[in-house]
Amino acid sequence: MTESVDRKTAVLRLRSADDILILCHKNPDGDTIGCAGALYLALKALGKNAAILCSDPIPSLYDYMELRQFDQSFTPAFVVAVDVASIQLFGDRNNVQKYAEHVQLCIDHHASNSGYAYETLLDPGAAAACEVMAGVISDMGVPIDASIADCLYTGIATDTGCFRFASTTARTHQVAAHLIEAGADVERLNARLFESRSRARLEIERIALESLEYFFDGRCAMIYLTWDQIVTSGVPGAELEDLTSLPRSIEGVEVGLTLRQQKDGSYKISIRTSGTVDACAIARHLGGGGHSRAAGCEISGNLDIARFAILEEVRKELERWGLLERN
Repeated sequence: MTESVDRKTAVLRLRSADDILILCHKNPDGDTIGCAGALYLALKALGKNAAILCSDPIPSLYDYMELRQFDQSFTPAFVVAVDVASIQLFGDRNNVQKYAEHVQLCIDHHASNSGYAYETLLDPGAAAACEVMAGVISDMGVPIDASIADCLYTGIATDTGCFRFASTTARTHQVAAHLIEAGADVERLNARLFESRSRARLEIERIALESLEYFFDGRCAMIYLTWDQIVTSGVPGAELEDLTSLPRSIEGVEVGLTLRQQKDGSYKISIRTSGTVDACAIARHLGGGGHSRAAGCEISGNLDIARFAILEEVRKELERWGLLERN
């Protein structure tokens, strides 16, 4: 069982350590990569040896960050995980499990964090792990320069849907303002993260919308993609992530579901909700987690099995809130 620590203790651990390995979650998004990039630069500024390890390739979308990837050139003496809520989310490639089982410090913002690390700095009120990391780096005594600010802004902007999601707070905007003052290139970053779409991305969106189905009197909408469709499209994982907002954006939909088949045949399910429906409650019953409006899980088996399992939990949640009559 993990020991919860405050920011002061987390900073002490990082300042006392060297040969530090920073772990991201699989299918990396802007928050886990932004956290890792910012922490790497901060540790480098302190003269420490550090590197980043991820089970999956880091999308080229984030190639503006300085990310030293772990090449086995040193033996890690301290392992820190960023934006990783459970040990299952590390993935199983690049020998990541060897280090995932011995995480000394986890820095996270997911209320569903399973407590796998020896110590955990957790702030479930933060809109992004990068919001937490901004305070950690400041307390480490490292000035937040433009490069670190770009990393941190990336995580906050992507995890809040460019400050549109309900998780966005006044503090979120305050941290973002500080990053802008520190030199974050907001115009360039926002254009790259939210306004640029490849032809492949638009094509996979078209394919996904062809699978669109409605359930429970239109209160739930679902799209899905098979592994073959994803591979054929050539769309990187980072560009697939924002597909998750499509079903929820439809008028009258309370729960939006996006099912993406993985290489092993299982399905990664992204859940987006509005109003009172708790996305995390739905995901938790299937071994997943996340936030009240955005959560996810993975289900083994074919599409029919995955559909039945997730729709059963959505039905229960809609009934619980009186949005669907009980049978």
